[in-house]
Amino acid sequence: MIKPVSQLKIGVVGIPGKWSTEVLADEIEAKTGFRCVIDIEKVVADLATPTVTYNGQCLCELDAIIIKKISQTYSPMVLDRLEILRFVESCGVKVYSKPCEIIRLVDRMSCTISLARAKIPMPKTVITEDIDAALQAVKEFGEVILKPLFSTKARGMQVISAEQSDKKMMKELQEFYDIHKFFYIQQKLKLPGHDMGLVFLGGEYQGAYARVANGDSWNTTIHSGGKYAEVKPSEEIIEMAHKAQAQFDLAYTTVDIAETEQGPVCFEVSAFGGFKGAKDGLGLNMAQTYVDYVIKQLQNAQ
Repeated sequence: MIKPVSQLKIGVVGIPGKWSTEVLADEIEAKTGFRCVIDIEKVVADLATPTVTYNGQCLCELDAIIIKKISQTYSPMVLDRLEILRFVESCGVKVYSKPCEIIRLVDRMSCTISLARAKIPMPKTVITEDIDAALQAVKEFGEVILKPLFSTKARGMQVISAEQSDKKMMKELQEFYDIHKFFYIQQKLKLPGHDMGLVFLGGEYQGAYARVANGDSWNTTIHSGGKYAEVKPSEEIIEMAHKAQAQFDLAYTTVDIAETEQGPVCFEVSAFGGFKGAKDGLGLNMAQTYVDYVIKQLQNAQ
């Protein structure tokens, strides 16, 4: 017997008070009458019982959980939080997207290797712990972006140019290494002033928006002053994005792609996917569409 929508209990793991988390919880509440925003930092997992609780609510008794955000910033700690949700999943709760797939994406290394293995075009990239090899990569690429393995919205990223002295480059590389303990070096490409976020739900393409740089920053993120706009990517780019996201079994995601002089390249597949770009750039309420998708998945599984 299919459980009525009004009896479904769907929780949201996110940041209480943040727009994307609350708008998703609003849509769930509008459909089901149930609201549960879960701050993962305050979850208690008792593996012996077994119970996983938050504010008196046993998460193992929910029908589903949608992971909107796991942390304000990415760090290895995020992996441990996802492991707790993987345990909740083992109790029979449907989790969107699957924690094991998100784990593959929050670490930039894992995402990049998966895309490279699938032969998805990306900027030239060197990954190493050797500072001499890192210096050689900067010289070879001319201008690079150093990227932390755990970061969002370009936080912690640093641009280095080969036009400066070896001593200056070595100093900047050493300072980066002292913080991050690893070099992820990507050639800085000339972009047309914007990049694209292609939206996918259940593996199906929904549309694309552009992030347009404000002219004062090398990156296009909204965090750095960029703005959203509608964009119509070519079939080639849509196919590239489709192939990229297909490497991961995600319920909802956005794929970041930019057009360059060498052709389109993929920067990353998002672990969570945003709603703001689709709303402001395309006029799409993807939070509502996502909730409808999850409810349909739950009913089909009954």
